[in-house]
Amino acid sequence: MTLFIASDIHGSFWYCRKMLEAYEREQADRMLLLGDILYHGPRNDLPREYAPKEVIAMLNARKDEIYAVRGNCEAEVDQMVLQFPVLADYCLMPLGKKMIYATHGHIYNEEHLPPMKRGDILLHGHTHVLKAERREGYILLNPGSVSLPKEGNVPSYGVLKAGRFTIRNLEGETILQLDLEEET
Repeated sequence: MTLFIASDIHGSFWYCRKMLEAYEREQADRMLLLGDILYHGPRNDLPREYAPKEVIAMLNARKDEIYAVRGNCEAEVDQMVLQFPVLADYCLMPLGKKMIYATHGHIYNEEHLPPMKRGDILLHGHTHVLKAERREGYILLNPGSVSLPKEGNVPSYGVLKAGRFTIRNLEGETILQLDLEEET
């Protein structure tokens, strides 16, 4: 199975369209959205072509392919317009003997770890900074931000396939990758 992972669309119609083009190009089976789908938040500038209603229509057309977790910008009103669940704080996914703890990152992150066993994987967005690193006792993954990257990063997404996490820019060029099956 190929899992396409993206975070922090922040209501950008332009970047959502580019993200969906990348999803098609990757021929992924499912998409995991790590929160902050529609609203840009008070700390961010408006992203390019901010049009949450357009983002709603594009994502609802793929509702059967999307898993999502709640970001700090999601609210109950977002669930009223999106036809896939968006209010779960986290999602657990097995990967061999490891567990992936997928969340937005505003509650659990590298500075406040969720309950995990040694070797498990913390996958989150929120910081808008891409990462794929082995840490002491766990693996940290962040696909970066689709629309508002920070710290000199470019708009990016992640792909999980055959035990490898790859971060790519929206044109599909590999930025970073990490084999997850190796022991930590």
